[in-house]
Amino acid sequence: MFETFGFEETTAREVSVLFALGIGVLFGVLAQLTRFCFRRALAGEDRRQAAGVWAMALAVAVAGTQAAVAQGWISFAEHRLMAQDLPLLAIALGGLMFGAGMILTRGCASRLLVLAGSGNLRALMVIAVFAITAHATLKGVLAPVRTALGAVSLPAGEQVSLAALPGGALLWSGVIVAAALLIALRSGNRAPTLAGAAALGLLVPVAWAGTGYVLFDEFDPIAMESLSFTAPAADTLFFVIASSSIPAGFGAGLAGGVLAGALAAAVVSGSFQWQSFESPRQTGRYLAGALLMGMGGVLAGGCTVGAGLAGIPTLSLAALLALAFIAIGGLGMNAALSAASSGSAARPAIPARQPAE
Repeated sequence: MFETFGFEETTAREVSVLFALGIGVLFGVLAQLTRFCFRRALAGEDRRQAAGVWAMALAVAVAGTQAAVAQGWISFAEHRLMAQDLPLLAIALGGLMFGAGMILTRGCASRLLVLAGSGNLRALMVIAVFAITAHATLKGVLAPVRTALGAVSLPAGEQVSLAALPGGALLWSGVIVAAALLIALRSGNRAPTLAGAAALGLLVPVAWAGTGYVLFDEFDPIAMESLSFTAPAADTLFFVIASSSIPAGFGAGLAGGVLAGALAAAVVSGSFQWQSFESPRQTGRYLAGALLMGMGGVLAGGCTVGAGLAGIPTLSLAALLALAFIAIGGLGMNAALSAASSGSAARPAIPARQPAE
């Protein structure tokens, strides 16, 4: 469709950066206002409300994405999430690693990027280490590990998508939407919060349709992308340090937009506050979590947003498994930390202030 716009000197890739920047700004603002975070939905003190926000966003993302598919605007038949050889070992191990890491860092990749925009230097450091580790797993010293784990696959054929199951895409997308809406409406959140979550979820199909339909150029095609923060974090890092040889893409625009949107929302709402590490032990914990998330996100095929919020709407079995293993890893690490904390509390100790996100 892009070639019909008549641009002669502007490419679809260049426009996609600006498009992603706009999507990122909106995500940053909405995520800051709604406190959108999968980690909080699993292990936060306000799990019920956080789960409601996440579920409302997912319901709209699934409905919107499948509506775009039904209209013929986009298709996921050739998407990497629909690969017929399912890398089950990589997904399972990567999901467990990412889930454990997000508990150690008190936030998944998207939440940490939003927190970085609101003045949290811990989050900014974690995102930098996360990006370096992700790139090392994609193309660097950890790539052989990724390749070896990815080679252990399960032939799934057409069963890689829920759409191939009895009932088809309409039934299974309807089941997901209904379940997510039930969780959201029973979460106790106020209507404005749920409306903000719905608007955030709408960004997923807008991005899919924008890159896969509106900006599609058969002479100079670009990848169909939506919200994701693992590969984009790595792409952004290397664009920042080598922009003269590495042009910006959708991922760099998205990450930059999220930072800008979160910063704007934090400043306007008066919640901007500089925060940093409080002890060497806390620093080590956060950096260990960043390493786990960076490698885990690549192995699993995405983070809680890339494989979860944007991946599940494709009805991909790989995305569903990735999010499930992320949840298992997160719950397991949270239980381990709680047990360790209980053991420490049994001994006399100087009370320590609970670190903020």
